[in-house]
Amino acid sequence: ERSLENLSLNELDELEDEEDERILLEYRDRRIAEMKAAATKARYGALDEISAEDYVREVNQAGDGVWVVLHLYKQGIPLCALINQHLSLLATKFPATKFIKSISSTCIPNYPDKNLPTVFLYYQGNLKKQWVGPHQFRGLSLSVDELEWMLGQAGAVQTQLEEDPRPKIRDVLFSKLQDDLSEDNDW
Repeated sequence: ERSLENLSLNELDELEDEEDERILLEYRDRRIAEMKAAATKARYGALDEISAEDYVREVNQAGDGVWVVLHLYKQGIPLCALINQHLSLLATKFPATKFIKSISSTCIPNYPDKNLPTVFLYYQGNLKKQWVGPHQFRGLSLSVDELEWMLGQAGAVQTQLEEDPRPKIRDVLFSKLQDDLSEDNDW
């Protein structure tokens, strides 16, 4: 191999073209491998309905590295309907996570309606997080971003949200006290 100093401009151009092509091929191969890995993980993409008979197979035997989001709901409860809508959107956004729903009384006999909606998060068949009852979800004001944030904080989805989208609670009494103090401050 000759040193670079002894090469002509044409030879240097040729060498540069070969190097560029090699780098592009490496990048292409790496990107194809990443896409194949993502495609094997992205096998869900929908909010599916399950019955009690499906529970063990769909939840406990979901597989290694699989997050399962299970929503227990009942027809006629507006917050349950809203969460089902949000989970349908999130299921398409995060196809590597399994999103399923089940009518509460079908999945768990005599499950109390006061506990609805209920969302269970499982990882590799083990319960990791649960939200039970309407007070966990801010009622009908719950946005899809808020639900995504909650799932992301628990690890069930890889969200791109960088901060909690839920409204900040303002302490009115403390704010009033601070305002009064700043008005009285002569400094």
